[in-house]
Amino acid sequence: MRKLSLLLFLSIVGIVVFGQKEDSAFIKRISDEILVNGKAYENLRHLTKKIGARLAGSQGMVKSEHWGLKVMQESGADKAYMQECMVPHWVRGGEDRASLKKKPSGAIDWIRKDLDIVALGNSIGSEKNGISGEVIEVKSFDDLEKRKDEVKGKIVFYNYKFNDTYINTFLAYRDASQYRGQGPSRAAKYGAKAVIVRSMSHATDNNPHTGATRYDSNYAKIPAVAIGLRDADWLSTEINAQAETTKPAQLELELFTHGHFLPDTIGHNIIGELKGTQFPAEIITVGGHLDSWDNCEGAHDDGAGCVQTIEILRAFKALGYQPKRTIRFVLFANEENGLRGGNKYADEAKAKGEKHIFALESDAGGFTPRSFGMTGTEEQFQKFLSWKPLIAPYGCTEFNRGGGGADIGPLNRAFKTPTAGLNPDSQRYFDIHHARNDVFEAVNKRELDLGAVNMAALIYLVDKYGM
Repeated sequence: MRKLSLLLFLSIVGIVVFGQKEDSAFIKRISDEILVNGKAYENLRHLTKKIGARLAGSQGMVKSEHWGLKVMQESGADKAYMQECMVPHWVRGGEDRASLKKKPSGAIDWIRKDLDIVALGNSIGSEKNGISGEVIEVKSFDDLEKRKDEVKGKIVFYNYKFNDTYINTFLAYRDASQYRGQGPSRAAKYGAKAVIVRSMSHATDNNPHTGATRYDSNYAKIPAVAIGLRDADWLSTEINAQAETTKPAQLELELFTHGHFLPDTIGHNIIGELKGTQFPAEIITVGGHLDSWDNCEGAHDDGAGCVQTIEILRAFKALGYQPKRTIRFVLFANEENGLRGGNKYADEAKAKGEKHIFALESDAGGFTPRSFGMTGTEEQFQKFLSWKPLIAPYGCTEFNRGGGGADIGPLNRAFKTPTAGLNPDSQRYFDIHHARNDVFEAVNKRELDLGAVNMAALIYLVDKYGM
């Protein structure tokens, strides 16, 4: 009996060891294919340089959708198609401008300094003649509450800095972005006429960073802009100097923005499929979002995630890989200012009664891959964790609890689908996030390709072993 048990144990160990060697060998083939023959970098060049900005509702959105469908087909998808969804259509409407006028005490003439600003996404424009007024600086929402009686008729300047002590810069972003999202309405509550927000970045340049704001219907909508970090510091110095002198200079800020909404229009998720050979009804999703803000090429956010998604498809086909389960490669619409694409994908899946077993998203830039984060049950997480030794040699040396992405979040909420997100090195990401320097030249080919390698390895393991 003991001999039989020992033989059974040894046979199981042998199967596991053989399986690991087989998996390791195939992941090496995936890596070699992507690093030697990869098309992600050149696909990104076309997306950013030939198409460029791709905000929902824009001509760039339309061009990128047709490009995405074509590249899915060329990369070998068994089926490629567009999934229609209505998307918001916010337009900037013109050049955003701001300047601070200063008249020293006793002087006749005003001194003017132009400020580097950009309107927040979804924000309304100023009137034709712009907005002018005194600026009140607040450091936090608590500070706003303390000074609420001073706000009426003024322009509120949220000078809340990125927290440099966070090693994971996404924590600093989560902390600071509340001022972009909630700031305009919280200032409007007390009668502010406009808002300036310190850019969500710890960069050393002066590029302003846009991003979506959300108006509370209980209060008036007021224009809102982000300001570059150097100009934010300069503006703060000027305001504080005025407060400390016995003969303060007159300070007045002028602001011109033109943002407005046009009627919702038709957009699309772009989907490519590899049909499963054994369990075709079980669906694995991998993707990024195709839209970008209008002030940049959207190379890291999220052109990188899109071309990595397509590269996994191309590499699997090049290697002759036939998945057990159906794999969907999705370029999501309208992540930046509406999430209509992610919601549509989940809603249609639910309406069709589909079975979604796993979803992976890349939406944190094309930098060097460091880790995966995963949301699921404890049993699912332990299975996920068991694959770490196979993937770690390619960059993702940490497998953490909690992860996914905005576009695949609706799948988790609708089906309890386990989700994961690729986490590249984050130190440079918010230097360029939502800013004009998020361009093709900011992406390193090797780092971009390695992200695709790690994603492809994880998708292969989920396909082979389930979740």
